[in-house]
Amino acid sequence: MTETIELALKALETQLNQPLETALEACARCGICAEACHYYRAEPKVEHIPAFRAEQLRSIHRYEHDFLSRLFPVWTRSKKLDEATLANLTEIAFSQCTLCRRCTVNCPLGVDTPLMMRAIRGMASTTGTAPEILVMLADAAIEKGKDPSFYKEMFLAQIREMEEQLRDITGDQDAEIPVDKQGARILYVPLAGAHTILPPAIVFNTAKEDWTLSIFEASNYGVFLADMDRAKQVAKRIVDEANRLGVGEIVISECGHAYSSYRWDVPNWFPGEFNFKVRSLIEVIADHIADGRIKVDPTVIPEAVTYHDSCNLARNGGLIEEPRFVLDRITTDFREMTPNKAEALCCGGGGGLVALAEYDELRIAAGKPKADQIKNTGARVVVAACENCRLQIGELNEHYDLNVSITALTDLVVRAMRLPKPLTGGEGEDLFEGERALATKD
Repeated sequence: MTETIELALKALETQLNQPLETALEACARCGICAEACHYYRAEPKVEHIPAFRAEQLRSIHRYEHDFLSRLFPVWTRSKKLDEATLANLTEIAFSQCTLCRRCTVNCPLGVDTPLMMRAIRGMASTTGTAPEILVMLADAAIEKGKDPSFYKEMFLAQIREMEEQLRDITGDQDAEIPVDKQGARILYVPLAGAHTILPPAIVFNTAKEDWTLSIFEASNYGVFLADMDRAKQVAKRIVDEANRLGVGEIVISECGHAYSSYRWDVPNWFPGEFNFKVRSLIEVIADHIADGRIKVDPTVIPEAVTYHDSCNLARNGGLIEEPRFVLDRITTDFREMTPNKAEALCCGGGGGLVALAEYDELRIAAGKPKADQIKNTGARVVVAACENCRLQIGELNEHYDLNVSITALTDLVVRAMRLPKPLTGGEGEDLFEGERALATKD
């Protein structure tokens, strides 16, 4: 047995707990999970059935844990792990499953197939066979957390420039983007890029919110890798920052995996250190609209609008009604996709797949059921409260000629706020001009 295989099996044993063992043992092979999977809907073949994918790991588990399976592997369909099998497992877990969990919620026994795919991803991460780009992104975030002073001065300079835009757009010369503010009620954690900082800053300043901006980004590629060591190191940057500043709650940018991980996983990783409420930016915006702290005018957005439920926000995160509350108040023609909410179809870009260029063709093919959903609504604007979903749907839009525009929910809220000046990009263009042109195109 090679060292790689020993490491892989050790990683599997380390992850074995009651939920994973139940998932490995409970499948009835009924096949109901097939129609739940967007891969199978896009291309109905046995390799795309979630139960079939999970069976590839079950066969290894049987060989390692059942005496008869080692003696009579043909009878029990067990298999000894070798490097070719590990490579195949890695390919399946990273390219053929977005961890959306739609198969799980539709399984009569609740078999958690994505949990098994995460176990395989953990094996790949341990053996150094996981996709290199995800490893590099995770490691870059960890290094950034070790010495934030290295880039902080440049970051603050960019924020000061952004404040000038903020004041120009809102007409409020006192508007600001606070950083390192002690005792703020909210620590807002953005993604990389001004597009996840400026629109929320407009909302927070208009609502007179007590907030401060995190110097780190919300994304955590250790989560995609199922590498708990890396994932915890990335998350601890935010935990330490929140504790240092003494904030009341952590608010996560429009990001599916970041919200679900900080909402459900991170508090369990740091017991005693994590004493904060975690909410999505969408929840905060919904509260501000309900309380009248920001005023919106739905007539500003006459286009037909539909909403894509991110798997990690809705099915895995429980954030379902809040975005609809907001959309009902900022649009005049909101149209639901079918199915939606907890039963929504995955866009095909989750689980880190949108970052893996080698799987582009498969990813776009798997997204066809979502493209068909969008087309069937007749909507001209698609709202997606997740960065990866917006990237994926943007590519689906081009590939399948959907003729729609894609936007974050916060951007649409800002548009409905009727500000003195429109939200603009780097060259001064109206960010919504392209949306309006496309949405009214014949």
